[in-house]
Amino acid sequence: MIAFEKYELSLKLQAGRLALDFANTADWHASDQPEEKLNSYPDLVRWAEGVGILPEAEAEHLLRVETRRSEDAALVLERAITFREALYRIFSAITAGAPAEAADVSILNEMLATALGRLHLVSTQESFSWEWTAASDDLERMLWPVAQSAADLLTSAELSRVGRCADERCGWLFLDMSRNRSRRWCDMKDCGNRAKARRHYARQRSTEE
Repeated sequence: MIAFEKYELSLKLQAGRLALDFANTADWHASDQPEEKLNSYPDLVRWAEGVGILPEAEAEHLLRVETRRSEDAALVLERAITFREALYRIFSAITAGAPAEAADVSILNEMLATALGRLHLVSTQESFSWEWTAASDDLERMLWPVAQSAADLLTSAELSRVGRCADERCGWLFLDMSRNRSRRWCDMKDCGNRAKARRHYARQRSTEE
């Protein structure tokens, strides 16, 4: 659990891949009333800082930019939520063995096109590496690594390991790295324990009747 106390943003970051962590930025996502965790542009910035895709100095700079470009920042937040929901539906469909909706793939491709246009190779003494190029005031820069992460996962052998919490209201996404692919819950301490308690209660009721 990483808590961003300044903005009262608390999120589990145990999904296994950046794109899945971003898709999980709403609690009880599969329910009729998801609990939004990205309620402001600063929330989005602090999330990106917390997962390590925005250094602290860049995060603080973007927060200063937001104060003078609040309308632009609000539009970026809106786009981020739209992008997140598309990712959530894509990966949820995969866990259900269903095809992703074309409209959702289109949203991902649009973000990916922007992201890949900001990647360039940098030569070091012994190898090459990828780096992002962006103007310091680019308010949506934290979304580009998410798009790259989603594309990498969707085109990898690990895609078959994407799972969703068995709690019908939770819907938390994760990468199941267990040997026999038996993971069912977001966390045994959360939904796993609740399910265990419900089964125990049901057994008690059945023995009493």
